[in-house]
Parts: sequence; C-alpha cells; structure tokens
Amino acid sequence: MNTLSFSFVIPVYNRPDEVAELLESFSKLEYNSPFEIVIVEDGSSIDCKKVVADYSDSLDINYFFKANSGPGDSRNYGMKQAKGNYFIILDSDCVLPSHYLNEVSAYLEERYVDCFGGPDTAHMSFTPLQKAINFAMTSFISTGGIRGGKKQVGKFQPRSFNMGISKKAFQASGGFGVIHPGEDPDLSIRLTNLGFETELIEEAYVFHKRRISWSKFYTQVHKFGLVRPILNLWHPKTAKLTYWFPTLFMLGLVGAIILWLFGHSFGILAYLAYFFIAFLLALFETKSLEVALKSVYAIAVQFFGYGYGFFKSTIALRLQGKTPEVAFPHLFFKHAE
Repeated sequence: MNTLSFSFVIPVYNRPDEVAELLESFSKLEYNSPFEIVIVEDGSSIDCKKVVADYSDSLDINYFFKANSGPGDSRNYGMKQAKGNYFIILDSDCVLPSHYLNEVSAYLEERYVDCFGGPDTAHMSFTPLQKAINFAMTSFISTGGIRGGKKQVGKFQPRSFNMGISKKAFQASGGFGVIHPGEDPDLSIRLTNLGFETELIEEAYVFHKRRISWSKFYTQVHKFGLVRPILNLWHPKTAKLTYWFPTLFMLGLVGAIILWLFGHSFGILAYLAYFFIAFLLALFETKSLEVALKSVYAIAVQFFGYGYGFFKSTIALRLQGKTPEVAFPHLFFKHAE
C-alpha cells in the first residue's frame, strides 16, 4: 500500500448553506496531514462559489462547475479532477465530527481496503423530524442495519453519503452509474465482482442533516423501492427475499385492518406490538417522546413508500417486461456533455 493521499469529493446542487456547514466542519478536523476537497457544482442555479472562496485560505479546495448530470456522474467528474489516491465521497448535507479523518486513516493503515463506508447519525442539534427520520433509516428494527449498523443483513454495501474508494478501484470500475438513487449499491456490487473488498468503519460516522419534509421523505424512500428491483435485475445474485419485507409489511397491515373491521384483531395487535417496540427503542435512543412518536410515523412512511415502489417496479420489470430506462426514466440522468 502506498502512502494515502485523501481527496474529498462532494457534488452540490443548489445548497450553499449546506456547503458552508460542511466546510466549517472540515476546518475543525484533528487530522494533521494535508488533504484535498473537491466541490463539484452540478449545474446549480444557486451556486456555492462565494462560500468556497471564504474557506479557500484555510482549506485546500478545488471548485468545479459543470452541466447538471446527477450526483453519480458529478462524483466521477470530481474523482477524475482529484489529486489524491484515495477518494472520500460525501453528500453536501453532511457534517463531519472532528475525529473523522483520523479514524479513516488509522483503519486503512491497519486493515487496508479499496472501498469503505461509514454510518450516518443525528447530531443533538437536529430537529425532531430529522432525528425521527434518522432513526427510521438506521435502526436495525426498520432497515436491518444496511446503512452501517453494528448488525446488518448480508454483505455491507457502502452508501455514497459517506463512502471511500481508492483511485485504483475507481479506475477499474468506471465509478458510479447514472441511475439515482441506487448508484452507490450498484457500484459496491460491481466492486465486489471485480474482487475489491468493502468494509464498514463504524467510528467514521457523519452527521447527516437530511433537510427534508414528510412528503420529500416519502418520495425518497419510494424511489429507493423503485430502484431495488432494477438492481436485482442487473445483479441477480444479490437479490434477497428480505427486500420484499416492506411490501409484505404494507400488504399485511392493510389486511390486518380489514380483518379488524370484521372483528378479527390478532393481526392488528401484532402490528401494534411491533410499533410499540419501535417506539420504546426510539425513546431509549433519543430520550425524546416527540422524536419517538415521530419515529413510529417515519417507519410507517418508509415501509409504505419503499414497499409500494418495490411492488410497482417489480410488476413493470418482471411482468410487463419493460426496461428500467423506459419504465422509470426519472431515475436516470444523462452524462454531462
């Protein structure tokens, strides 16, 4: 392994305030060696050029503006411009804890891998909505820990809000595809197929703000559901029965409610027990009654959004025989000219 030289690659779309918060957290990193930050403005109408200029004296930042082609293509563009030999991909709505890069560097020096991922979590200053959505998206009871928990279902697939990839692995794989969301598990699977190892670095977490409303959260998880059957089509060996769980959960709840209306309460009691356990776990983790209540609602939104999207996509691809690009063109970006 050569000496590691880190380049952070961050695609941005109309989020100058987020970039300011992220760059401020960069300025507080405890890491003593040089590192580079590459900001890729993805065709924004509200750019962050002034924000970048404010930090250019204290941080090594390179700023690029390009036509809009989606986050995956923008990350590839940034990695092609980067000077380092190990790239760390972040979303613009993340904030780094001061120890972040020390943890990454120490782990890779001891147990080098060409691709890693880290968890995301909520900062104490986040709103109750942000904390509730964070719980729904990271708790083992709702997602199986696929986003970086200590326990998880199957092989860990790094997510692009907090993901590292060596220059060698990027060049071998060609980087991210133009699907979004879903470009990160697609890349992780392709890297595994090429023989590259992926690992979770538990302590290399980020605070993920997710400036989001209930409607935006539903749209996001619905797209996650649409994408998974596409990934299963592209990578059949990665398909699992567990991906059907949100759809079955959604259909089962509808059935339980119908049975309850006809005097059969067993099914609805089972669902109430599940949500009560989720409530207790959220209450224990967040120490907030408001966040715990909203977490239960967030889990319901997540299951229904993802479950419906997964079911709709499966019907379109498997029964109707449509190609992903024809069935769901809004999930695909075009490469920048």
